[in-house]
Amino acid sequence: MFFPERVKAVHPPDRVLEVGPGSTPHPFSQFFLEKCFPESQAVGQRGGLPPIEFHKPITYFDGGRFPFEDKEFDYVICSHVLEHVPDVDLFVGELTRVASRGYLEFPTIHYEYLYNFDEHLNLLCYRDGEVLWMPKSETRLNDFTLVQDFLRSTLRAGHDDVIQSLKESFFQGFEWTAPLVIRRVNEVGLLVPPGDEVGMKKPLSGGELIRELADRLRRRIGIG
Repeated sequence: MFFPERVKAVHPPDRVLEVGPGSTPHPFSQFFLEKCFPESQAVGQRGGLPPIEFHKPITYFDGGRFPFEDKEFDYVICSHVLEHVPDVDLFVGELTRVASRGYLEFPTIHYEYLYNFDEHLNLLCYRDGEVLWMPKSETRLNDFTLVQDFLRSTLRAGHDDVIQSLKESFFQGFEWTAPLVIRRVNEVGLLVPPGDEVGMKKPLSGGELIRELADRLRRRIGIG
């Protein structure tokens, strides 16, 4: 999760579910829902991060209907999951069935154009109150596989500076209240985030530089 501070509308005694916590669950989460994967696939689904030991209730499911009652939770967190699911409409329907509000985060088309991970099945964009989506298989992103192979190798080598610097352009994260409107589109141009402008990079202060270096170290060793 790149914007954990955007999870704001959680108040005691809210019951908070996180779907697909991977290796970086949000601290507000009280319950977890995770899909069952063989370990060979789970590594890719976690973004290459190591598994963690959960100390809160976790439920595993097969990827279909969530094994919970209607409105069993007050808030549901779903970060970097929607790009992985084969049926976006079904999945979002389940999010809004088990909770009336929550938080979504996913990569933008800018990120997918550069890195195009095989585990990511969908392109997504939050625009004018709607979640727009398109299967990647309906685009020509794979025409650039040789370039994307190289760019993915830079991430494995720890060169993630550009992602951290441009995370506002590479990812979208927002809170929602039901109904959550979702629409499948067939035009790639609709998936470009509106008003997405890149500002000049500001030099880091001494304290910010130390925190940045510490964050990079934690990411490389898979903690935090």
